[in-house]
Amino acid sequence: VQSSRLPHRDAPPQFSTPLCPPVSPPPGRGDRRRRMAAAGAATPVGAAPRVGLLYDDRMCAHATPDGEKHPENPERLRAIRRKLDAEGVASRCVDMKAKEAKEKYIASVHTPNHIKLIRDISSKEYDYRRNKTARKFNSIYFNEGSSESAFLAAGSVIEVAEKVAAGELSSAIALVRPPGHHAEHNEPMGFCLFNNVAIAANYLLNERPDLGINKILIVDWDVHHGNGTQKMFYSDPRVLFFSVHRFDYGSFYPCEGDASHCFIGEGAGEGYNINVPWEHGKCSDADYVAAWDHVLLPIAEAFDPDIILLSAGFDAAMGDPLGGCCITPDGYALLLTKLLGFAKGRIVMALEGGYNLKSIANSLCACTKVLLGDNFTYNSPRMQPFESTWRVIQMVRDELKAYWPVLSSKLPDNVPLRSAPSYIEVNFIFLIFFLVTLCWDLLG
Repeated sequence: VQSSRLPHRDAPPQFSTPLCPPVSPPPGRGDRRRRMAAAGAATPVGAAPRVGLLYDDRMCAHATPDGEKHPENPERLRAIRRKLDAEGVASRCVDMKAKEAKEKYIASVHTPNHIKLIRDISSKEYDYRRNKTARKFNSIYFNEGSSESAFLAAGSVIEVAEKVAAGELSSAIALVRPPGHHAEHNEPMGFCLFNNVAIAANYLLNERPDLGINKILIVDWDVHHGNGTQKMFYSDPRVLFFSVHRFDYGSFYPCEGDASHCFIGEGAGEGYNINVPWEHGKCSDADYVAAWDHVLLPIAEAFDPDIILLSAGFDAAMGDPLGGCCITPDGYALLLTKLLGFAKGRIVMALEGGYNLKSIANSLCACTKVLLGDNFTYNSPRMQPFESTWRVIQMVRDELKAYWPVLSSKLPDNVPLRSAPSYIEVNFIFLIFFLVTLCWDLLG
């Protein structure tokens, strides 16, 4: 059990966990970060954090065309909002309303044809061919509310990111849908219409240089690889992209080889793309904390981002019907807590996946309390990482140590590890996911 007051915004990051041995930061860097944070913290020490919360029911208009059941549905947003209200958390946040993104900002990451399709898909022009159009894409549906919802989702992440970058908010949460991290440069994909986080990152870097955001860390903890986001920043050293996801040797959605640890960026962006690809399901808090402590946190310390954009999918949560992993709400809270020492605590959470209503609501609520500065006690069962987790982490470190020397140190010895789940158990989870996707494609 780990119990402590959340770190002040001027505290250096702590690379330690009750689940794995610690990795120490490079000498002197913690002191430098403490001085920098104290000189310009987003929230003055002792002051209550100003956490923005954006929810707009108009984004619930995006739904399946004939009311068919689908994991990515409007109840996801409503369940989260009900939980935040019931816990008295929403009232402690700064209420924000959605704004539609301007097309010129969306065009920073998407083609004109892609933007035109999403803009027009809900019009009468598409009434008799909307479903046929959707079937051209991978795991996509459209209805009369899709266009407005997509533009609102993209604009909402821009809105909260701008407020956090400007110092008007300490941090913020954008409860948006449709999600975004699978959307490619030229097409929607995987329930995602526009790449909301990528659009916001480009906006901060290219449209608002006055805000002083020169380096962005994008952390994608959705259980699926953030393929779209990766491609959009693959050669851009201003963006450090980190995705931890199920890979299952290329068989887990989106089933693309570039989710492997070998894909590290190209050109000027080489070394700035980090994939931590799990080999199977059932990964829990211990596995994710190990990835944080031994990969993400040391690199983030060296990169020293100005802001963190979090692609916050909760489909790796325990009980999710598609993810097959086991992160607890406390686990998500711990992962978020470990990021607070960076970027002066300036974190923007944008909702991605997560399809168990109870899990997504509880996990998001736990994270909101972290941002609000509540006391946090980690009470999950003590577990060890999988043997495969330790192996994947070592492969990632070996691939990246030439770019990030802090990864050259040896991993701790004698760490208690557990065996991988059985082949039948893991493939049963994958079979369920495959059947759900297949049924939806057939019904579409």
